[in-house]
Amino acid sequence: MSPVAPVSESEAVDKTAQTYGRIKEMLGSDTIPEPFLYYGRVPAFLQDFYMNVKKFVYTDGKLDAKLKALIALCVARSMHCKMWIDPLTERCKSLGYSDQELADALAIVSTCYMYNIFFKFRDIAGSDVFGGMSVGLRAHAFGNTSLDDKTVELINVVISDINACKPCTSGHVTKARDLKIPDEAIQEAIQCAATIAAGCTFLNSVDE
Repeated sequence: MSPVAPVSESEAVDKTAQTYGRIKEMLGSDTIPEPFLYYGRVPAFLQDFYMNVKKFVYTDGKLDAKLKALIALCVARSMHCKMWIDPLTERCKSLGYSDQELADALAIVSTCYMYNIFFKFRDIAGSDVFGGMSVGLRAHAFGNTSLDDKTVELINVVISDINACKPCTSGHVTKARDLKIPDEAIQEAIQCAATIAAGCTFLNSVDE
């Protein structure tokens, strides 16, 4: 049994109750999404997460809130966090993404994982032999989806960073810059991803 139980709105007091109120205001909702109820068990984490998600996921910044929602969903899917996948899918649809675009984003995440595994192996194998061999992996999904090139590259940067693939992260940052994506926007994509990754890690640990 998990040691972390959700804190309902009726049970919340002090800082947790105050933060719940701010979350409902941010979302324009009368209810608190399930993930926040689990974070409520640790008020400091709840407050940090709320502040980070408000700034880096739910509002416009160097990237617009629509693109941030898609990046957040890609992270939640990559981390298999159902408690965030469902509300972020709903948010993406409410902001105008089609089912096809969401499927295409998942294809980009999956293809990026494939390349991350391959190129990270090359990087850490301790031998130059593999660098001279053909990659041999098809990756047409990178250039054949309904998503624009900038969106694809930001997803690739984020997923490559999560998977700690140095050559892939470096390569996709270069491509993003070639597409005239400002460095501040690239960093904001990482801040968005880092925020959701923290929330997913907490919840995945709860589910174990």
